[in-house]
Amino acid sequence: MAASDVGDGMSVVTVAWLAVLIAPPGQSGPMVGAAVAAYALPGVVGALFLGRWLRRLPPRRLLAVDSWLRALLLGCVPLAWVSGVLHPVIYVVLLAGSSVLHAWGSAGKYSLIAQMLPPEQRLAANALVSSSTSASVIVGPALAGFLATVVSPAWIIGLDALSFAVLAIGVGRLGDRDEVAATAAPIDTGRSAAGLHVLRRQPELLGILAVTWFFNFLYGPVEVALPLHVTADLHAGASLLGLYWTFFGVGAVLGALAVGALRRLPLWPVTLGIVVGWGLTLVPFGLGVSASVSLVCFALGGVIYGPFTALSFTLFQDRTPATWLTTVLAARGATLLTAAPVGTALGGPLTAALGPRQVLAASGIATVVLALVAAAVRTWTKHRADARPV
Repeated sequence: MAASDVGDGMSVVTVAWLAVLIAPPGQSGPMVGAAVAAYALPGVVGALFLGRWLRRLPPRRLLAVDSWLRALLLGCVPLAWVSGVLHPVIYVVLLAGSSVLHAWGSAGKYSLIAQMLPPEQRLAANALVSSSTSASVIVGPALAGFLATVVSPAWIIGLDALSFAVLAIGVGRLGDRDEVAATAAPIDTGRSAAGLHVLRRQPELLGILAVTWFFNFLYGPVEVALPLHVTADLHAGASLLGLYWTFFGVGAVLGALAVGALRRLPLWPVTLGIVVGWGLTLVPFGLGVSASVSLVCFALGGVIYGPFTALSFTLFQDRTPATWLTTVLAARGATLLTAAPVGTALGGPLTAALGPRQVLAASGIATVVLALVAAAVRTWTKHRADARPV
């Protein structure tokens, strides 16, 4: 998992950077938005239409199939580049195909954790996996920024493909141990929509899912605006973009260390506090601060965001029956996969119209507003429940 995390960490820089390089003149913003969205959004299609076959697979096999698909299609990017046929349409199609099984692969990963470990150890395991992802944002973008000064970003995407092959081989070496564990918690073979049905019966899970969706949606424009902010506003290159994500990753690893203490606090105040804090760290970008100040803000944003993923997955693992876990996590993943890519796709034209700095600041302000609205809805709902006659 750590190997593939590093590969994905490099893709944070290289997917957008290669899109800039091959974009038609004057189309950098929409092209970056299309490429970043294609790297995630088709996972929704896979979750909705492939569940009939995939939901019967044990978590280990789901993760392996997703990893091999990514390795194959991402590996075609450097081949198309060196052959001189990497047209923008081909690039987007390859990225889209590589992400078709993303929701099921993610569900398989966290279902595998839930199968292998007892409930009291899941938070630690989720924090470890989350920390690996965050650490990859330290190593991956910095490595990609350095390599981009030597080789084409297409070759770096090839390294991403290789990292997924490493994950697929590693998962295959587990043998059938997860399938033995699955006999105690068989995977549901009902309809794919059943996962959403279970979520509807869990208001707390549904609420955290809704907040997470809008949180990710408002983050989407950042992935478009940040690389364009580096090139257009700061007149810098891929190394500085990699440094932004490295600072974010350092902060996220430090933030993940606090996840054990945060679990003792009420869920909703912690969640909404994370949302507000991240939004506030984006506002200084709109004030035209220097690169050094904005780097510190991005690092602080990582510290604040760090515990979010581990807390969210632990909540789902603890509140969902074992027989439904893979289905529910796939439904969760499919729902969230629509968020950031839609926001990213919107970020392209917004950045072209308003400018990168303004989009970054607007994303932060809108995120703070989201937390305030969610807090108001939560308070109103609790008030109605308390006022209801017994």
